[in-house]
Amino acid sequence: MNDEFKGKSGKVKVMYVRSDDNSDKRTQNPRTGKGGGRPAGASRSDGGRRGTREGKPSTGRERGGETSPWRTVSRAPGDSEPTTPDHGGISGKSFIDPEVLRRQRAEETRVYGENACQSLFKNRPECIVRAWFIQSVTPRFKEALRWMAANRKAYHVVDDAELAKASGTEHHGGVCFLIKKRNGIQVNQWLEQADDNDCVLALEEMGNPHNLGGIMRTCANFGVKGLLVDDAALLESGAAVRTAEGGAEHVKAITGESFSQALEEFRRAGYAIVTTSGRRGTSVYRASLPKKMVLVLAQERDSMADTMVSDADLYLSIDGSGNVEGLNISVAAGVLLGEWWRQNRT
Repeated sequence: MNDEFKGKSGKVKVMYVRSDDNSDKRTQNPRTGKGGGRPAGASRSDGGRRGTREGKPSTGRERGGETSPWRTVSRAPGDSEPTTPDHGGISGKSFIDPEVLRRQRAEETRVYGENACQSLFKNRPECIVRAWFIQSVTPRFKEALRWMAANRKAYHVVDDAELAKASGTEHHGGVCFLIKKRNGIQVNQWLEQADDNDCVLALEEMGNPHNLGGIMRTCANFGVKGLLVDDAALLESGAAVRTAEGGAEHVKAITGESFSQALEEFRRAGYAIVTTSGRRGTSVYRASLPKKMVLVLAQERDSMADTMVSDADLYLSIDGSGNVEGLNISVAAGVLLGEWWRQNRT
Protein backbone atom coordinates (compact mmCIF):
# COMPACT_ATOMS: atom_id res chain seq x y z
CA MET A 1 0.00 0.00 0.00
CA ASN A 2 0.98 3.68 -0.28
CA ASP A 3 0.66 6.36 2.39
CA GLU A 4 1.42 10.05 1.97
CA PHE A 5 2.45 12.74 4.44
CA LYS A 6 3.73 16.28 4.13
CA GLY A 7 7.01 17.40 5.62
CA LYS A 8 9.47 20.21 5.06
CA SER A 9 10.42 18.82 1.69
CA GLY A 10 6.82 18.58 0.55
CA LYS A 11 4.82 15.48 -0.16
CA VAL A 12 6.64 12.18 0.33
CA LYS A 13 5.34 8.83 -0.84
CA VAL A 14 5.68 5.94 1.60
CA MET A 15 5.47 2.36 0.40
CA TYR A 16 5.57 -0.88 2.32
CA VAL A 17 7.60 -3.61 0.66
CA ARG A 18 8.96 -7.00 1.57
CA SER A 19 12.17 -7.21 3.53
CA ASP A 20 15.13 -8.71 1.72
CA ASP A 21 15.50 -11.26 4.50
CA ASN A 22 13.08 -14.14 3.93
CA SER A 23 14.21 -16.13 6.97
CA ASP A 24 11.20 -15.04 9.02
CA LYS A 25 8.42 -16.22 6.76
CA ARG A 26 4.88 -15.80 8.09
CA THR A 27 1.36 -16.61 7.04
CA GLN A 28 0.00 -13.64 8.96
CA ASN A 29 -1.28 -10.52 7.18
CA PRO A 30 1.43 -7.94 8.06
CA ARG A 31 -0.98 -5.01 8.09
CA THR A 32 -4.03 -6.36 9.94
CA GLY A 33 -2.31 -8.93 12.17
CA LYS A 34 -4.90 -11.52 11.18
CA GLY A 35 -4.13 -14.94 9.78
CA GLY A 36 -1.80 -17.74 10.84
CA GLY A 37 0.47 -17.68 13.84
CA ARG A 38 4.16 -17.10 14.08
CA PRO A 39 6.56 -19.72 12.71
CA ALA A 40 7.92 -22.27 15.13
CA GLY A 41 10.97 -21.04 16.97
CA ALA A 42 10.18 -17.36 16.57
CA SER A 43 10.45 -15.23 19.72
CA ARG A 44 8.47 -12.20 20.79
CA SER A 45 10.23 -8.96 21.77
CA ASP A 46 9.41 -7.14 24.97
CA GLY A 47 9.21 -3.48 25.62
CA GLY A 48 9.73 -2.51 21.97
CA ARG A 49 13.06 -4.41 21.78
CA ARG A 50 13.82 -6.55 18.69
CA GLY A 51 13.28 -10.28 19.07
CA THR A 52 15.77 -12.91 18.00
CA ARG A 53 15.48 -16.11 16.00
CA GLU A 54 18.12 -18.84 16.25
CA GLY A 55 20.40 -16.38 17.98
CA LYS A 56 20.29 -13.85 15.11
CA PRO A 57 18.74 -10.42 15.17
CA SER A 58 15.53 -10.30 13.13
CA THR A 59 15.05 -7.79 10.34
CA GLY A 60 12.09 -5.56 9.67
CA ARG A 61 10.31 -3.09 11.91
CA GLU A 62 8.17 -3.91 14.91
CA ARG A 63 4.38 -3.58 14.96
CA GLY A 64 2.45 -4.09 18.17
CA GLY A 65 5.40 -5.76 19.88
CA GLU A 66 5.97 -8.24 17.02
CA THR A 67 8.58 -8.27 14.34
CA SER A 68 7.09 -7.37 10.94
CA PRO A 69 8.47 -8.76 7.69
CA TRP A 70 7.73 -5.40 6.08
CA ARG A 71 9.98 -2.37 5.93
CA THR A 72 9.28 1.24 5.01
CA VAL A 73 10.86 2.98 2.05
CA SER A 74 10.24 6.67 1.38
CA ARG A 75 10.46 8.21 -2.07
CA ALA A 76 10.27 11.90 -2.82
CA PRO A 77 7.82 13.02 -5.53
CA GLY A 78 10.62 13.67 -8.05
CA ASP A 79 12.18 10.22 -7.79
CA SER A 80 11.59 8.00 -10.78
CA GLU A 81 9.81 4.67 -10.37
CA PRO A 82 10.76 1.45 -12.14
CA THR A 83 9.65 1.44 -15.77
CA THR A 84 8.86 -2.29 -15.68
CA PRO A 85 7.08 -3.35 -12.48
CA ASP A 86 8.16 -6.64 -10.97
CA HIS A 87 5.06 -8.25 -9.56
CA GLY A 88 7.04 -11.04 -7.95
CA GLY A 89 4.38 -13.60 -8.82
CA ILE A 90 2.02 -12.43 -6.06
CA SER A 91 -0.18 -9.83 -7.79
CA GLY A 92 -1.99 -12.13 -10.22
CA LYS A 93 -0.77 -10.16 -13.23
CA SER A 94 0.82 -11.95 -16.16
CA PHE A 95 2.71 -10.92 -19.25
CA ILE A 96 0.84 -10.98 -22.60
CA ASP A 97 2.82 -11.07 -25.81
CA PRO A 98 1.88 -7.90 -27.77
CA GLU A 99 2.07 -9.81 -31.05
CA VAL A 100 -0.38 -12.42 -29.78
CA LEU A 101 -2.71 -9.67 -28.57
CA ARG A 102 -2.50 -7.86 -31.92
CA ARG A 103 -3.29 -11.02 -33.84
CA GLN A 104 -6.17 -11.85 -31.52
CA ARG A 105 -7.72 -8.42 -31.99
CA ALA A 106 -7.35 -8.71 -35.75
CA GLU A 107 -9.34 -11.95 -35.64
CA GLU A 108 -12.18 -10.48 -33.56
CA THR A 109 -14.83 -7.83 -34.08
CA ARG A 110 -17.85 -6.40 -32.29
CA VAL A 111 -21.41 -6.67 -33.57
CA TYR A 112 -24.43 -5.07 -31.95
CA GLY A 113 -28.15 -4.58 -32.39
CA GLU A 114 -30.84 -6.86 -31.00
CA ASN A 115 -31.96 -8.52 -34.26
CA ALA A 116 -28.38 -8.88 -35.48
CA CYS A 117 -27.21 -10.53 -32.26
CA GLN A 118 -30.25 -12.81 -32.01
CA SER A 119 -29.65 -14.04 -35.56
CA LEU A 120 -25.92 -14.47 -34.92
CA PHE A 121 -26.58 -16.54 -31.80
CA LYS A 122 -29.09 -18.70 -33.67
CA ASN A 123 -26.75 -19.41 -36.60
CA ARG A 124 -23.20 -19.48 -35.15
CA PRO A 125 -23.09 -19.25 -31.35
CA GLU A 126 -19.64 -20.87 -31.27
CA CYS A 127 -18.08 -17.65 -32.61
CA ILE A 128 -19.14 -15.62 -29.55
CA VAL A 129 -16.24 -14.68 -27.29
CA ARG A 130 -17.88 -12.23 -24.87
CA ALA A 131 -21.16 -10.34 -24.56
CA TRP A 132 -22.59 -7.19 -22.97
CA PHE A 133 -26.27 -6.50 -22.26
CA ILE A 134 -28.34 -3.81 -20.66
CA GLN A 135 -30.85 -5.13 -18.15
CA SER A 136 -33.96 -4.43 -20.22
CA VAL A 137 -32.97 -6.78 -23.08
CA THR A 138 -31.90 -9.76 -20.95
CA PRO A 139 -35.41 -11.34 -20.86
CA ARG A 140 -35.28 -11.64 -24.66
CA PHE A 141 -31.81 -13.24 -24.51
CA LYS A 142 -32.57 -15.90 -21.88
CA GLU A 143 -31.57 -18.75 -24.16
CA ALA A 144 -28.33 -17.01 -25.13
CA LEU A 145 -27.50 -16.28 -21.48
CA ARG A 146 -28.07 -19.90 -20.48
CA TRP A 147 -25.92 -21.12 -23.36
CA MET A 148 -23.07 -18.73 -22.51
CA ALA A 149 -23.16 -19.73 -18.85
CA ALA A 150 -23.09 -23.44 -19.76
CA ASN A 151 -20.22 -22.92 -22.19
CA ARG A 152 -18.20 -20.63 -19.93
CA LYS A 153 -18.57 -17.56 -22.15
CA ALA A 154 -18.18 -14.29 -20.28
CA TYR A 155 -21.11 -11.87 -20.33
CA HIS A 156 -21.81 -8.64 -18.48
CA VAL A 157 -25.01 -6.79 -17.60
CA VAL A 158 -24.07 -3.11 -17.74
CA ASP A 159 -25.62 0.33 -17.99
CA ASP A 160 -26.11 2.21 -21.24
CA ALA A 161 -22.91 4.25 -20.92
CA GLU A 162 -20.77 1.17 -20.32
CA LEU A 163 -22.33 -0.61 -23.28
CA ALA A 164 -21.68 2.38 -25.51
CA LYS A 165 -18.04 2.18 -24.46
CA ALA A 166 -17.85 -1.58 -25.08
CA SER A 167 -19.54 -1.44 -28.49
CA GLY A 168 -18.01 1.83 -29.66
CA THR A 169 -21.37 3.35 -30.55
CA GLU A 170 -24.46 4.83 -28.92
CA HIS A 171 -26.61 2.90 -31.43
CA HIS A 172 -25.93 -0.49 -29.86
CA GLY A 173 -29.54 -1.57 -29.42
CA GLY A 174 -28.92 -2.84 -25.90
CA VAL A 175 -26.55 -5.70 -26.72
CA CYS A 176 -23.04 -6.24 -28.08
CA PHE A 177 -21.16 -9.44 -28.94
CA LEU A 178 -17.41 -9.79 -29.31
CA ILE A 179 -17.04 -12.50 -31.96
CA LYS A 180 -14.49 -14.36 -34.04
CA LYS A 181 -14.57 -13.13 -37.63
CA ARG A 182 -15.66 -15.41 -40.43
CA ASN A 183 -13.22 -16.17 -43.22
CA GLY A 184 -14.25 -15.67 -46.83
CA ILE A 185 -14.76 -18.61 -49.17
CA GLN A 186 -12.70 -18.95 -52.34
CA VAL A 187 -14.40 -18.84 -55.75
CA ASN A 188 -13.58 -22.48 -56.55
CA GLN A 189 -15.07 -23.57 -53.22
CA TRP A 190 -18.21 -21.60 -53.94
CA LEU A 191 -18.61 -23.15 -57.39
CA GLU A 192 -18.39 -26.67 -55.94
CA GLN A 193 -21.54 -26.15 -53.87
CA ALA A 194 -23.50 -23.65 -56.01
CA ASP A 195 -27.11 -24.32 -57.06
CA ASP A 196 -28.42 -24.26 -60.63
CA ASN A 197 -30.16 -20.99 -59.78
CA ASP A 198 -27.43 -18.84 -58.33
CA CYS A 199 -27.02 -15.09 -58.31
CA VAL A 200 -23.80 -13.71 -56.81
CA LEU A 201 -23.59 -10.02 -56.05
CA ALA A 202 -20.15 -8.49 -56.70
CA LEU A 203 -19.45 -5.20 -54.92
CA GLU A 204 -16.64 -2.89 -55.97
CA GLU A 205 -15.24 -0.20 -53.68
CA MET A 206 -17.89 -0.67 -51.02
CA GLY A 207 -17.00 1.85 -48.33
CA ASN A 208 -20.33 2.67 -46.68
CA PRO A 209 -21.25 0.10 -44.01
CA HIS A 210 -24.88 1.20 -43.93
CA ASN A 211 -25.24 0.62 -47.68
CA LEU A 212 -23.57 -2.76 -47.25
CA GLY A 213 -25.92 -3.63 -44.41
CA GLY A 214 -28.94 -2.73 -46.52
CA ILE A 215 -27.58 -4.84 -49.41
CA MET A 216 -27.05 -7.87 -47.14
CA ARG A 217 -30.62 -7.60 -45.92
CA THR A 218 -31.85 -7.41 -49.53
CA CYS A 219 -29.73 -10.41 -50.49
CA ALA A 220 -31.18 -12.47 -47.65
CA ASN A 221 -34.72 -11.54 -48.73
CA PHE A 222 -34.21 -12.53 -52.38
CA GLY A 223 -32.17 -15.68 -51.79
CA VAL A 224 -28.79 -14.31 -52.87
CA LYS A 225 -26.25 -16.13 -50.70
CA GLY A 226 -22.87 -14.95 -52.00
CA LEU A 227 -21.19 -11.54 -51.98
CA LEU A 228 -17.96 -11.15 -53.95
CA VAL A 229 -15.87 -8.52 -52.13
CA ASP A 230 -12.23 -7.50 -51.85
CA ASP A 231 -12.16 -8.05 -48.07
CA ALA A 232 -14.30 -10.62 -46.26
CA ALA A 233 -14.05 -8.59 -43.04
CA LEU A 234 -16.39 -5.97 -44.57
CA LEU A 235 -19.32 -8.28 -43.93
CA GLU A 236 -18.47 -8.33 -40.20
CA SER A 237 -18.59 -4.57 -39.71
CA GLY A 238 -20.67 -3.77 -36.63
CA ALA A 239 -22.61 -1.01 -38.40
CA ALA A 240 -23.24 -3.19 -41.47
CA VAL A 241 -24.39 -6.19 -39.42
CA ARG A 242 -26.74 -4.03 -37.35
CA THR A 243 -28.25 -2.42 -40.47
CA ALA A 244 -28.74 -5.87 -42.02
CA GLU A 245 -31.06 -6.72 -39.08
CA GLY A 246 -30.13 -10.41 -39.13
CA GLY A 247 -29.59 -10.68 -42.89
CA ALA A 248 -25.80 -10.87 -42.53
CA GLU A 249 -26.08 -14.45 -41.25
CA HIS A 250 -27.59 -15.61 -44.56
CA VAL A 251 -24.84 -14.40 -46.90
CA LYS A 252 -21.20 -15.41 -47.24
CA ALA A 253 -18.21 -13.45 -48.41
CA ILE A 254 -16.48 -14.73 -51.57
CA THR A 255 -12.92 -13.66 -52.29
CA GLY A 256 -10.33 -14.25 -55.02
CA GLU A 257 -6.81 -13.31 -55.98
CA SER A 258 -8.27 -10.19 -57.58
CA PHE A 259 -11.70 -8.87 -58.46
CA SER A 260 -11.24 -9.31 -62.22
CA GLN A 261 -9.78 -12.80 -61.85
CA ALA A 262 -12.70 -13.88 -59.68
CA LEU A 263 -15.16 -12.65 -62.32
CA GLU A 264 -13.29 -14.61 -64.97
CA GLU A 265 -13.53 -17.79 -62.88
CA PHE A 266 -17.29 -17.34 -62.61
CA ARG A 267 -17.56 -16.76 -66.37
CA ARG A 268 -15.65 -19.98 -67.13
CA ALA A 269 -18.08 -21.80 -64.82
CA GLY A 270 -21.05 -20.66 -66.91
CA TYR A 271 -22.12 -17.52 -65.07
CA ALA A 272 -23.18 -14.44 -67.02
CA ILE A 273 -21.51 -11.21 -65.94
CA VAL A 274 -24.18 -8.54 -65.56
CA THR A 275 -23.72 -4.90 -64.68
CA THR A 276 -25.44 -1.51 -65.01
CA SER A 277 -25.14 1.24 -67.55
CA GLY A 278 -27.29 4.32 -67.82
CA ARG A 279 -26.35 4.89 -71.48
CA ARG A 280 -26.47 1.48 -73.16
CA GLY A 281 -28.32 -0.72 -70.73
CA THR A 282 -31.47 -2.73 -71.37
CA SER A 283 -34.32 -1.96 -68.99
CA VAL A 284 -34.30 -4.51 -66.20
CA TYR A 285 -38.06 -4.89 -66.69
CA ARG A 286 -37.63 -6.01 -70.33
CA ALA A 287 -34.43 -8.05 -69.99
CA SER A 288 -34.31 -11.80 -69.49
CA LEU A 289 -32.06 -12.37 -66.48
CA PRO A 290 -29.93 -15.55 -66.46
CA LYS A 291 -30.44 -18.19 -63.81
CA LYS A 292 -26.72 -18.12 -63.02
CA MET A 293 -25.22 -14.67 -63.01
CA VAL A 294 -22.82 -12.35 -61.21
CA LEU A 295 -24.35 -8.90 -60.77
CA VAL A 296 -21.55 -6.32 -60.50
CA LEU A 297 -22.33 -3.06 -58.73
CA ALA A 298 -19.92 -0.28 -57.90
CA GLN A 299 -20.14 2.30 -55.14
CA GLU A 300 -22.06 5.20 -56.61
CA ARG A 301 -19.95 8.03 -57.95
CA ASP A 302 -21.84 10.66 -59.93
CA SER A 303 -24.67 8.19 -60.59
CA MET A 304 -25.28 4.51 -61.14
CA ALA A 305 -23.29 4.65 -64.38
CA ASP A 306 -20.78 2.30 -66.00
CA THR A 307 -18.73 0.15 -63.63
CA MET A 308 -15.18 -1.04 -64.10
CA VAL A 309 -16.44 -4.10 -65.97
CA SER A 310 -15.88 -3.34 -69.68
CA ASP A 311 -16.75 -6.74 -71.12
CA ALA A 312 -19.96 -7.67 -69.34
CA ASP A 313 -22.37 -10.13 -70.97
CA LEU A 314 -25.40 -7.99 -70.17
CA TYR A 315 -25.89 -4.31 -69.32
CA LEU A 316 -29.00 -3.21 -67.42
CA SER A 317 -30.67 0.07 -66.62
CA ILE A 318 -33.42 0.96 -64.18
CA ASP A 319 -36.24 3.00 -65.71
CA GLY A 320 -37.57 5.94 -63.74
CA SER A 321 -39.01 9.43 -63.96
CA GLY A 322 -35.66 11.06 -64.61
CA ASN A 323 -36.15 13.48 -61.73
CA VAL A 324 -32.90 12.21 -60.19
CA GLU A 325 -29.70 11.01 -61.81
CA GLY A 326 -29.81 7.56 -60.31
CA LEU A 327 -30.45 5.39 -57.30
CA ASN A 328 -28.47 4.70 -54.18
CA ILE A 329 -26.50 1.47 -54.63
CA SER A 330 -28.45 -0.41 -51.97
CA VAL A 331 -31.78 0.66 -53.52
CA ALA A 332 -30.56 -0.28 -57.02
CA ALA A 333 -29.48 -3.69 -55.70
CA GLY A 334 -32.98 -4.20 -54.32
CA VAL A 335 -34.61 -3.43 -57.67
CA LEU A 336 -32.25 -5.65 -59.69
CA LEU A 337 -32.21 -8.60 -57.29
CA GLY A 338 -35.97 -8.41 -56.85
CA GLU A 339 -36.43 -8.79 -60.62
CA TRP A 340 -33.97 -11.70 -60.76
CA TRP A 341 -35.94 -13.39 -57.98
CA ARG A 342 -39.25 -12.81 -59.78
CA GLN A 343 -37.97 -14.37 -62.99
CA ASN A 344 -35.97 -17.28 -61.58
CA ARG A 345 -37.41 -18.33 -58.25
CA THR A 346 -38.32 -21.99 -57.98
